[in-house]
Amino acid sequence: MWGGRFASGPDAIMTEINASIDVDRRLYAQDIAASKAHAAMLAKQGIISRDDGAKIAHGLDTILSEIESGRFRFKRALEDIHMNVEARLADLIGPAAGRLHTARSRNDQVATDFRLWVRDAIDAIDRGLAGYQRALAETALAHAATVMPGFTHLQTAQPVTFGHHLLAYVEMAARDRGRFADARKRLNENPLGSAALAGTSFRLDRTLTSRLLGFDRPTANSLDAVSDRDFVIETLAAASITAMHLSRFAEEIVIWCSPLAGLLRLSDRFTTGSSIMPQKRNPDAAELVRAKTGRIFAALQGLLVVMKGLPLAYQKDMQEDKESAMEALAALTLCIAAMTGMVRDMKPDVARMREAAGAGYATATDLADWLVRTLKMPFREAHHVTGRIVAAAEKAGVALEALPLAAMRAVEPRITRKVYDVLSPERSVRSRVTHGGTAPANVTRAAKAWLKRLGARR
Repeated sequence: MWGGRFASGPDAIMTEINASIDVDRRLYAQDIAASKAHAAMLAKQGIISRDDGAKIAHGLDTILSEIESGRFRFKRALEDIHMNVEARLADLIGPAAGRLHTARSRNDQVATDFRLWVRDAIDAIDRGLAGYQRALAETALAHAATVMPGFTHLQTAQPVTFGHHLLAYVEMAARDRGRFADARKRLNENPLGSAALAGTSFRLDRTLTSRLLGFDRPTANSLDAVSDRDFVIETLAAASITAMHLSRFAEEIVIWCSPLAGLLRLSDRFTTGSSIMPQKRNPDAAELVRAKTGRIFAALQGLLVVMKGLPLAYQKDMQEDKESAMEALAALTLCIAAMTGMVRDMKPDVARMREAAGAGYATATDLADWLVRTLKMPFREAHHVTGRIVAAAEKAGVALEALPLAAMRAVEPRITRKVYDVLSPERSVRSRVTHGGTAPANVTRAAKAWLKRLGARR
């Protein structure tokens, strides 16, 4: 490729460290698409003949077919996907292949290819997240009134519904999709035509190649275009937040599946057994989602470290932008699919959830609110009175709703039998009617609204 300047070939170690074909071969479809657009533009502008443009396009189509059928031989000596494709093109069409690289550098070529690849990855992730949201919303609708404990500090706090809990993750996924959409919008500019760093003296039509490749516009600065990897970093940042959300839910699934909690069960499809303990059912899918989050975080941090000290423009360091990013986005795609599968597979133990929702005096706040509403008691005083009543129930070894009225009146004489109307978990969740609250009617409306928004038929 640069034989005119160099008198001898590279050392074997140099060849090994310099080659990227093992990674960037995954860009083959994007590389061929970008080359076809470039060739079509060159022909239209009269920079190459229409005949050569047609030969190049036909040869590239042949190469695409060879790669997809497994007949293409990738060669490490040719370093990367760009030179592998170009060398094979020369085999197929002869000297006309040498015209393809007119007004183009590997610098703008790889920047274009990788933007296209990341854009495709974002689109796939968005589809996966939409399916995950649908699974959550459908399950939430089915369990809009299923009472379970809500937690703070992993301690029983107040009753909520299982549907309400699942819809929290729908909201998180919506924000995740928004971040990916924002990243996609910013990356959707075309570096092709920036050449090595300074642009080119050929009269290119960069708007045409942008249109052919689905970009919104050409990049505005050639130096920035070939040295920018913000589009990968921003996508990995969105991926990291998404993975964190998935990991939080995976952690809850692991806890809920434990016999100590017993709130949930996964089938054989998403659990594994033990090689020594026949009774075991391990929530390994959830555990692996939780673990793969670290890989995704690491890819973001790794690329930030690669880029932090690079002067303009392109540096070979940037060759390290792909492998971890590709693996991270593949891991995220797999995690989304696994979480979607588990949501559709999970079976809540409704009776156990109801029992747990009533444990730990979870309706104590409802009692305090009743004292405020009915007895016009200041909330701080109501909080103190409720605490004393909870202590009495705990001493008696009964739930709040089972504590005799006389025991409550021993703490606050004005309490009436009406107080029992607010002390069951079911009544508690029904009372949470504020916008965004856990009342079953709210959850039903929210789940249906999400399913309509997501295009699910209900």
